[in-house]
Formats: sequence, C-alpha cells, structure tokens
Amino acid sequence: MKLIATTTFGIEKVLKNELKGLGYNDLKVLDGRIYFDGEEKDAAKCCLNLRTADRMFIKLKEFKAESFEELFQGVKEFPFEDIISIDGQIIVNAKSKKSKLFSISDIQSISKKAIIESLKKKYKVDWFKETGPAYRFEVNLNNDTAEINLDLPGEALHKRGYRERAGEAPLKETLAAAIVLLTGYNGDRAFSDPFCGSGTIPIEAAMIAKNIPPGLNRSFLAETNGLIRKDIWDAEREIGKSLINDKDIKILASDIDGNILKTARENASIAKVDDYISFQKLDFKEFSSRKKYGIMVSNPPYGERIGEKAEVQEIYKDLGKLYKNLPEWSFYILTSNLIFEKLFGKKADKNRKLYNGSMLCYLYQYINNPKE
Repeated sequence: MKLIATTTFGIEKVLKNELKGLGYNDLKVLDGRIYFDGEEKDAAKCCLNLRTADRMFIKLKEFKAESFEELFQGVKEFPFEDIISIDGQIIVNAKSKKSKLFSISDIQSISKKAIIESLKKKYKVDWFKETGPAYRFEVNLNNDTAEINLDLPGEALHKRGYRERAGEAPLKETLAAAIVLLTGYNGDRAFSDPFCGSGTIPIEAAMIAKNIPPGLNRSFLAETNGLIRKDIWDAEREIGKSLINDKDIKILASDIDGNILKTARENASIAKVDDYISFQKLDFKEFSSRKKYGIMVSNPPYGERIGEKAEVQEIYKDLGKLYKNLPEWSFYILTSNLIFEKLFGKKADKNRKLYNGSMLCYLYQYINNPKE
C-alpha cells in the first residue's frame, strides 16, 4: 500500500533522512508529504519511530474533483465497508490548496455523506449510530485533485505522551527533534539547553541519543480500532525496545525559572529519560563548561510582546558573549528575530527557515565539529 508521512515546512529533508534510516529508499517528496510503499508492519513501524513526522496516512484513492458532485461520486465509489465497521465513528478532516473547492467545512460534510452512502450499499441500513471505534480520514485537495487518506495515529505524532504540562510557549516535539537531528547529536558530546522551559529539547535529545522510539509509550488510532493487528504493534514495539542503547549520557538543561523546571523534571520522568538529564536553576550568562566541542541548542524568548523587545535583544547579545567564552562549542539558536546575527555579533555558518507553529523562525547554526 502507499504510505504518506507528513511534516512541516523546512524539515522535509530531516524526515526523508529518518525514513532512509528506517530502510525506505523509494521516497517521493511533495508539499510537506513523503510518499513511499509499505505494508501494515511498515505503517506501525513509522508511527512508533518517526520523530519529525506530524501524521501517517494510508493513501486510499486519488481522483479529479473540480465540483462537489465530482468529489461526492469519487469518495462514494471507494469500498469503505472494507475499513469501517457498522457502528464506526466517521471523522473527516480536509485540506485545500490551489483548488476550486476551498470550503473546508463543505468538503468535510460532503465527503462524510459520500462515505455513508458507500456504507449503505454494504450494510443495508439508512442510519449509522457511530457508537463504536473511530475511523479518521483526510480529504486533501491540491490543484483540483482529491486524495482520500486513512489517518493512522489519530492524535498527531508530536504527542508522545510525556508532556502533560507545558510552558507558556512550548516548542513542538517534532520541531525540537528536528533541530536536535540537524546538530548530529548522538550522545557522544556534551549537550546543553540554557532556556529549557518545560524540557522538550533535552527530552527529545535524550531519546535520540538513547535511540528510544518516540511513540513507544502512546497508543494509535489504527491500533485501538483494529485496522492494524495487535500482534504487529506488539512485534514492532519489541523491536524498538531491543534497539535502545546503553550509552551513559548526561544532558545539561537549565532555566532561570524554578517553577518551569519542576514541570521539565516531571516531563522527563514520564518520558523515562530523567536519569540522563541534569536540570539546574541557572541564569544562562553563568553557564560554563570545560568540555570541548559541546552542542548548545536553545529556543530563547523572541520578544514578541510589548515591552520585551529591549530585554530580549540584551539576551541575544549575552548569548554572543557566551559563545565567545565557549569557542569550540556549536550553537543552534531558534528565533523569529531578523537581526539576531547582528545582536549575537557573528554571522551564522548556516541559517534554516522553520515554522514554530504558525510563526516564521530561523535556526541560526554556529558549527564547530571535533577535528578529525
């Protein structure tokens, strides 16, 4: 079957490399989506192991839809009775880009009506109670072509299950993982986040260094509704557990806010990586290390609120001073500030455009790798 892994703008290449690392090579990248072939076990494997994917789908059908009638008939023709039980809850989400059909609510309601009409032919009933397991579908319209996809995880893949509480402006787990992967961190170097907040970056870094599957401690819709058999999920989880390594790592996570550090510790404990992260209440200006070629990754305040701009600019200047005190370290700083490099005092070696939620940001990369 055709599988689809989706991600956000700017990290498609990171997700592609993840898929290659899992053994998939015939990959087609299109508009934040990566298409590849696989079986049921591959669908489960990807749900459990992909760190930077937002969602996983099975592609069911593709057809031209320039009118609602074409959309209705195209959806209706698919044999949904092969997927949905007679009491199944039917949930339809929609997206539209560069298409004549652009009303999301209309696309969703018409597609659901078409699914029900398809089911009526099989079950010989006129009304469906929808009291049983949930089945979630995506109708993705792009350039007047409709793609009908079956949602596998249900809740988005960034929901690992460890972040019961978050800070004021939490960084999405998938974006945090992408940034860590871009650094090349694997547990063999010092790693620090001096603005750790609720702990997302250090937790994702620990999971990467230990090779802990991000979906190991959560369930998926395709598991609870039985679309993918339990023995397949069990087998893939056991494989994932067997690949966790025994590296002895210690990540440094600090913040000036003691209350948010308490949340970070709780999150790390839920993620079962608290043994690998040292949390400390510390002003970033006081950070120091004797270790060479460490990696500092951080998502400092952006200064978007009124009255914060001058304060945040001073933070960026002080980060530049810290960098000078750690000349062999690599710094990876995510911010929406367009004059960050000027304030930091040095032009970045690399600069990558990313989105933190809906906010356009830049990952400024100052790279110092160990000499061979």
